[in-house]
Amino acid sequence: MRYSCLLLILLLLTLVAPAGAVQIVVHHSVAKRALTLNVARLVFTMRLLHWPDGTRVRVFVLPDSDPLHQEFAKQSLDLYPRQLRRVWDRHLFSGAGAIPVEVSSVEEMLRRVAETPGAVGYLPDGLAREKVRVVNVE
Repeated sequence: MRYSCLLLILLLLTLVAPAGAVQIVVHHSVAKRALTLNVARLVFTMRLLHWPDGTRVRVFVLPDSDPLHQEFAKQSLDLYPRQLRRVWDRHLFSGAGAIPVEVSSVEEMLRRVAETPGAVGYLPDGLAREKVRVVNVE
């Protein structure tokens, strides 16, 4: 009886526990191996438009309602998803800046980042393959 209760508790904890780490990934052409928190925020708020080598930054994101997007914003950027949306909407409505490309799934995120020079996005921990490179936020 005690053993089955313990198993049930562990099962419930895995169901309600956070999904795990989110990794920022880039196309292999991007020379950066790590980003400061400030630079990561500049990239994902579309304020940093070119990498140091001059390549255009192409940002890919999941929909605002996606749990991975919400986890990414909070964990990797220390921002609420609504803060990101507010910045993107301001860029869109003012005509003064670019907005990220929204993809519909993690698989599409992996594919688009892998095939787009200068691309940056995010994936669940462990999903990045040889097609993209993980960059750390310091």
